[in-house]
Amino acid sequence: MSHDSHSTAGHGEHHAHGGTGTYMAVFGGLLILTVISYWLGNSSIKDSAPAAAWAGMMAVSTAKAMLVILFFMHLKWEANWKYVLTIPSMMMSVFLICMLIPDVGMRIKRYSEERMIHAAMAEQAARHGEHAAAEHGAAEHSTGGTEAGGH
Repeated sequence: MSHDSHSTAGHGEHHAHGGTGTYMAVFGGLLILTVISYWLGNSSIKDSAPAAAWAGMMAVSTAKAMLVILFFMHLKWEANWKYVLTIPSMMMSVFLICMLIPDVGMRIKRYSEERMIHAAMAEQAARHGEHAAAEHGAAEHSTGGTEAGGH
């Protein structure tokens, strides 16, 4: 008899956490969001407005992560202490990102030629280097022309 009451209590507790229908609905939502993300990544939107496509894919990824965290990791049914753990962690991660952005931005100004080739912004840096080289060449040419004419 105690086995039946224990089994029933466990089953009721499982239903309190959503049940099979809830999990299947969340799974369906994840499938739909995955299709949307795939469509955004392979549509003409990515070519015409890449920032919008990336923002859309990030929004969809965030929504998928929230569904997984809330339902499959049972965070939706946790006590309020979850905020004591997550909010300071989130604030610290945002703080660290904001503090590291200037450091990373300043480092690309001191890259060696070999490092610049493999940098994420290599194409833009190469264009900047070609532009700087063209300006430098033009300055040398005008100086050289003056010196040649002077001799």
